[in-house]
Amino acid sequence: MKPMLTVIGLMSGTSLDGVDAAIIHTDGERIAGFGPDISLPYTAALRQRARGILDHAPTLSPDDPELKAVEHAITRHHIDAVRQLQALVPDIDLIGFHGQTILHAPQRRQTWQIGDAGLLSRATGVAVIHDFRSADVAAGGEGAPLVPWFHAALLHDVPGPVAVLNIGGVANVTFIDADNTIHACDTGPGNALLDDWAMRHTGTACDVDGGLARTGTVNRDIVEQLLADPYFARPAPKSLDRQSFATALDRVAACTPADGAATLAAFTIEAVRRTPLPARPARWYVCGGGRHNPVLMQGLQAALGAPVEAVDRLGWNGDALEAQCFGFLAARSARGLPLSAPTITGGPNGLSGGRLTCAGLMPVPPWIHATSGRCS
Repeated sequence: MKPMLTVIGLMSGTSLDGVDAAIIHTDGERIAGFGPDISLPYTAALRQRARGILDHAPTLSPDDPELKAVEHAITRHHIDAVRQLQALVPDIDLIGFHGQTILHAPQRRQTWQIGDAGLLSRATGVAVIHDFRSADVAAGGEGAPLVPWFHAALLHDVPGPVAVLNIGGVANVTFIDADNTIHACDTGPGNALLDDWAMRHTGTACDVDGGLARTGTVNRDIVEQLLADPYFARPAPKSLDRQSFATALDRVAACTPADGAATLAAFTIEAVRRTPLPARPARWYVCGGGRHNPVLMQGLQAALGAPVEAVDRLGWNGDALEAQCFGFLAARSARGLPLSAPTITGGPNGLSGGRLTCAGLMPVPPWIHATSGRCS
């Protein structure tokens, strides 16, 4: 039996709101328990700079001075998060470091997450697994979503068919069939468009409690125009970049702030409803920041024809879930377990992923040699 590792998982999502960090005890297949978790928000200035990098990522050089400065600042933010957890639980075996996605274009065999794993390892004294998506993308997979492995581990006692909908900047679904087969894909926009619209019209980073969308009227013609995008005709697995539907903001530009928010929320909901799944889920569980938006949750309940609940009803920590996931995936990577599957990412069966960095660790932890056999 493989040893249980105490892992810190780190996640900074496409909403650009900050770093989530969480401790998980796992061997990459079983979950023995969870430890403390924290959220460390980005400053408004760092968030604005990161957004600028994201907007210009397709044309940026890896040596761009602003890119390197933002990468360093984001990495320092992750270091602070890890150190706060280390003060509570000193004996950490491994860190799973997702980094900050600035570009995801799997059909061009590109995915780009920034973050200095070597600096993180040196500053914390812990081995780091990072770059979770590149191997899958290089092998022809979508590189996303990766959370279904974790959802399936958490749902091992819940009979299918069941769906877990993660509404972050982009929304993705994990579907577990009655025979425990896992299917997954990105459904469409999550919070990203609403966040950008709210920032433009209210100066706040999101539509808090759906307050703007609740008072608006949905423009159904615009929703249908947006759903005519070729992405929605593609079969799963499939994935998106945060900016894939950025032009949707131009489509709603003539709307009032409230009507624009209502229309963008309806776009997110209808994209979920139209996502082709192998069977109809008996129940939907929602995680990510979108579960805090009553307009999205009520709209999903009306659209999906099945019970829709926040994952917190299962006893899961909905705010720490993605950070916990990347701790879980780090343990999988360390053991060489698959991160790819034809029905999840479209990548080959059995392909693992992630890169291990243990800069400055002396001696190197023995389980690293016993599991991954590699350390850069």
